[in-house]
Amino acid sequence: KIFQAVVSCIGGDGTIYIIPKSFETALNKLMAEIQNTFKGLGLLIPYCWKKGEACVVRGSDTVWYRAKIIEVSGSTLQVQYVDRGYIESIPQCHLYPTTFYTGIPPFCIPCQLYKTLPIGNFWQQDAVDYLQELLKNEEVEIHVEEIPDNPWGKLSISLYFGGMSLSSFMAYQKYCVAEDCQDIEKLGVFDGDLSPSYVLQPLPVPGETFPVTVTHLVSPKELYICLDSYGNLTKPCDTEKAASHDSESLDKSLKWCNKIVKTLPHLTNFKKELPCLAEYVDGLWYRAKVLSVTELVPVQILVQFVDYGTYLVAPTSRLRHIPSHLLKYPVQAVRVLLAGFKPASDDRNVERIPYSPEWSLKALWTMVDCVEGKRLSASVLSVSPEVTISLYGDDKNLVHMKLLEMGLAELDE
Repeated sequence: KIFQAVVSCIGGDGTIYIIPKSFETALNKLMAEIQNTFKGLGLLIPYCWKKGEACVVRGSDTVWYRAKIIEVSGSTLQVQYVDRGYIESIPQCHLYPTTFYTGIPPFCIPCQLYKTLPIGNFWQQDAVDYLQELLKNEEVEIHVEEIPDNPWGKLSISLYFGGMSLSSFMAYQKYCVAEDCQDIEKLGVFDGDLSPSYVLQPLPVPGETFPVTVTHLVSPKELYICLDSYGNLTKPCDTEKAASHDSESLDKSLKWCNKIVKTLPHLTNFKKELPCLAEYVDGLWYRAKVLSVTELVPVQILVQFVDYGTYLVAPTSRLRHIPSHLLKYPVQAVRVLLAGFKPASDDRNVERIPYSPEWSLKALWTMVDCVEGKRLSASVLSVSPEVTISLYGDDKNLVHMKLLEMGLAELDE
């Protein structure tokens, strides 16, 4: 069985407590009922607590939770939150004994990694801390491998985050030995002699109108677009639906990669077009490809962010190997040329685009105003020798009309 779950906590012994997504509605309903039943403080009169006794606990967030007594020691009790898994020492005044809700099974499931042996035969504290930092409150994919003989025992699972196996990842970090490590190469750190490359984004058929977002302008005529899925035009086509799904899955995978990026090796091969992860100015890491070495001392690399079209000159410290499972998602940004206009022959503006001097900077900024943050639509005219499109604004008019009106461009039949 395969299902999505949220990791509620990691036990001190490395037990992974999960709450299946399918349980969330029932758990929220129970929590609302508990809050309505128990209000105010815990039990303030003396009470003889017993190990294993059911109770409700008022957490540090002032919310009441189901719990059970693990250990009694003076005025402080060690309790386990039965629907979350974590264990805490709580003063007696924050507890209330109850037999309410004991007939409802716990919503969290204790799990262990299948055929995975921790170094030293038990999970070391640094490994537990790392698991907690990596997984707590995150949504993951669970593959059930073995059901325990004892119904209160641990479920043996394979856990996947962002397309990666947790067992393989922890084995790569030397925290454990995973018996079944066939997918460890998915981490993409053993690139060897491979020459990986990205998958290109399929485009809708010529003549079909589809929603797009402009992610980067090179010049008024050359830009990068992403297929959108807001669907205010016609019914979204299969290409758009696939692009939208790919984009969501890619976002999740990149979020995980940002959590583990320090464990990925620095890039040492600067072959042109080589896929990599690069750190942008916002401090986050994105998919990129190497374009050229711009400086040797210190080494500076020109890269392009393939899902946006933007460029960056980065030191090697901001480039990492890319996990190979990130290569399966098509590049989100498509380079296109706009049809129907060309630079105005009588444009008197002195300031020109340095790398494209046929265009004035005023024309570029005017086009930025026409497309930035706008809901646009496009239609493919041709895909060879280069992808050429017509681009329409919110008002369904061609976006370059403003440039024509201002004398910054002229019609190109």
